[in-house]
Amino acid sequence: MAEDVASLTYELLKRMQTQFSRFEDGLADLKTRVSNMESGLSLVRQELALQSLQISQLAHRMDRFDERLARIERRLDLIEA
Repeated sequence: MAEDVASLTYELLKRMQTQFSRFEDGLADLKTRVSNMESGLSLVRQELALQSLQISQLAHRMDRFDERLARIERRLDLIEA
């Protein structure tokens, strides 16, 4: 009877070890995937920051074009000064 209990306990522990091994493998896979997602998100953030900077620079240039156009219109007497 004691041998049967020991044998059953041993078999149960072997199954648990197999399941924990699968769990660890799955967890390692999830860690890798999350790490890859974090890297991708970082690249997206960098791209958005760059685009924001470019938009800001374009807005500044457009403001300067507007100023220059107003000055040209005044010189040509197309608008009142």
